[in-house]
Amino acid sequence: MKKYKDFKKKTLQNPEVKTEYDALKHEYDIIQAMINARNQLNITQKELSERTGITQADISRIERGTRNPSLNMLKKLANGLGMELKLEFISPIDEK
Repeated sequence: MKKYKDFKKKTLQNPEVKTEYDALKHEYDIIQAMINARNQLNITQKELSERTGITQADISRIERGTRNPSLNMLKKLANGLGMELKLEFISPIDEK
């Protein structure tokens, strides 16, 4: 794990990489939250698929970041994980 953290720290020193990373951060936060919730429940993608009606392939694509889920799909995933989906509109960081 330390090797990844070191790699990430070094890579993010590049301003272009940092800009792209920051632009995708919220998407990856959602993906990571979904993966963490699924792992906490100790269920597979297949089991989540059976709970939600979303194909296992689509769940895999979402977790890999290659599929953008719709709001309806996010609601189904939250329900399948026994959770509620919460979305917020917030002011940009520089306006706080």
